[in-house]
Amino acid sequence: MTERPDLDEIDRRILRELQADGRIRINELADRVGISHPNCLRRVRALRSSGVIKAIRATIDERRLGYEVVSFVTIQLESQHQTALGAFEAAIMPLPWVQQCWRISGDADFLLKCVSTGVEGMSRQLRQFAALPGVRAIRSFPSLGQSKDEPLPIPGHGDGAPG
Repeated sequence: MTERPDLDEIDRRILRELQADGRIRINELADRVGISHPNCLRRVRALRSSGVIKAIRATIDERRLGYEVVSFVTIQLESQHQTALGAFEAAIMPLPWVQQCWRISGDADFLLKCVSTGVEGMSRQLRQFAALPGVRAIRSFPSLGQSKDEPLPIPGHGDGAPG
């Protein structure tokens, strides 16, 4: 398990503000959290270098770019040997329509979030997965819509974040 960093209340406020608006200027961020601009910049850099902040990027509406189908795909491999798992991960890395890949436990080995321009595109993707070495079973779950997309809860005092 990854070690949980010691975050004080200022760090937690910085993280909440950055999740709400990743484009916020450092001086506005400093004003919102009540610290000096140089101190805020130092803290943001420390949060990035420690890996707490992985990236700051835009969230784009898939449909506005023509991706009409968002699907979740489970992949079960013939072997759970580290070599087979690594080979599958390497095979999907260059596929830009695979947005996320999660190694999971249970009936499947991987859960993928994929986008396609339509049902025929999704079908082509599934055939590509089936052609990968070591794939035993594939299940696809096309999304009918998204009902929740919230920022990560920041651990703190009485904020409902998991302990």
